[in-house]
Amino acid sequence: MSFAHRHLLGIEALGPSDITAILDLAEKYVDLNRGEAKHSEELAGLTQINMFFEASTRTQASFELAGKRLGADVMNMAMQTSSLKKGETLIDTALTLNAMRPDLLVVRHPQSGAVDLLAQKVNCAVLNAGDGRHEHPTQALLDALTIRRAKGRLHRLNVAICGDIAHSRVARSNILLLGKMESRIRLIGPPTLMPAGIREFGVEVFDDMAAGIEGADVVMMLRLQKERMDGGFIPSEREYYHRYGLDAQKLALAAPDAIVMHPGPMNRGVEIDGEIADDINRSVIQEQVEMGVAVRMAAMHLLAQNLRVARFRERARA
Repeated sequence: MSFAHRHLLGIEALGPSDITAILDLAEKYVDLNRGEAKHSEELAGLTQINMFFEASTRTQASFELAGKRLGADVMNMAMQTSSLKKGETLIDTALTLNAMRPDLLVVRHPQSGAVDLLAQKVNCAVLNAGDGRHEHPTQALLDALTIRRAKGRLHRLNVAICGDIAHSRVARSNILLLGKMESRIRLIGPPTLMPAGIREFGVEVFDDMAAGIEGADVVMMLRLQKERMDGGFIPSEREYYHRYGLDAQKLALAAPDAIVMHPGPMNRGVEIDGEIADDINRSVIQEQVEMGVAVRMAAMHLLAQNLRVARFRERARA
């Protein structure tokens, strides 16, 4: 299985074959996770450190569970109470951790590019669990796996991504991934939540929900990221839901077999109607959570495999 990367920092650096390699291996881990013995030894003897500089429930729990199911020694660092609060720089923290000789670092950070900077200072594999507005690669990969399992393919689908595009690293990673897999991407949202120059990514942009969602195979809703907003981006949540929230009337314009997605956490009655979110015939939101564990297991498996090969070669040259 070909995956020639030391780190997983973003979708931008991956080719279609890399994406397919992760998804194909993740399929095997879906089967493992649904069995009685949810355990493998792929990371046996390796140490995984989770460093979350931003609060997270789904992603951190998913990475922790993935590492433990692969047999790794997993440590979660409480970054809110770490030495960074005492003035230590990110680079000094990286060097300190590197001296402990970890094998995999999983990092979420509020600043774009911080994970890439850290990866340059350590001698282990680094996985980006979300950095600022930049990327969230494993979220895009789990979304891709969910879509592929539901629709039977990733190529040449009509995918509508709706909501707060400007502040969403999930949107950026999905745009990159789906574009590489030759799907047609439509972005829907108010102009205030649409990044400048976004059309350069080869997407279609709509500020009218009805026009953007028409005939879509996949409808991906995004959370309003109020923590990243420093001004009045929307008139009110009520008005936003009226124009851009997904309800039965708007969903009826999509393809009859369209699936509904959301990366979570959801704001019911703001981005999505609760009944749509819970509709077992249309919503794959719970499947996204399940696929997240399998995709992260696959990514860590492939990176650990490359790490072991690199270390073997270093020892052979010594």
